[in-house]
Amino acid sequence: MPLINPGIGIIFWMTLAFAIVLFVLGKYAWPAILNGLREREQSIQDALDAAKKAHEEMKLLKLDNEKLLKEAKEERDAILREARKIKEKIVEDAKEKANEEAARIVESAKKRIESEKMAAMVEIKNTIADYSIEIAEKILREKLGDAKKQKEYIGKLLEESNLN
Repeated sequence: MPLINPGIGIIFWMTLAFAIVLFVLGKYAWPAILNGLREREQSIQDALDAAKKAHEEMKLLKLDNEKLLKEAKEERDAILREARKIKEKIVEDAKEKANEEAARIVESAKKRIESEKMAAMVEIKNTIADYSIEIAEKILREKLGDAKKQKEYIGKLLEESNLN
């Protein structure tokens, strides 16, 4: 039963060995281990800070992107509105020019029709006058075929002209 009741010599040598191991570990291993743990803790903290900073930057970039997207949409809408206004103005101008051109053409056609109407009236009057003279000539030749009838008719015309 020596293990259950250890002797003083074993306790002394075990304590001395434990103290030497503890001293060597405390002198050489523990500072290195603690330094490594601190460095690891610091690198983990730095990585967490970097991740947090990157996350915040991503949020800012996302907000900037949303802002840029919103501005781009507003600019696109403004350009589309302006394009619609320009299109409507061009269409309105084209309609106005077409109406003016149509009115000018109608007015020109009316003037041409009026002038052709007047020319036709003059031509009809001249034709009627020519036919009237020819008919009158033929009637006078037939009625006034002899000299006696001619003298009577001339006298009658003279009397009528004096009365008027």
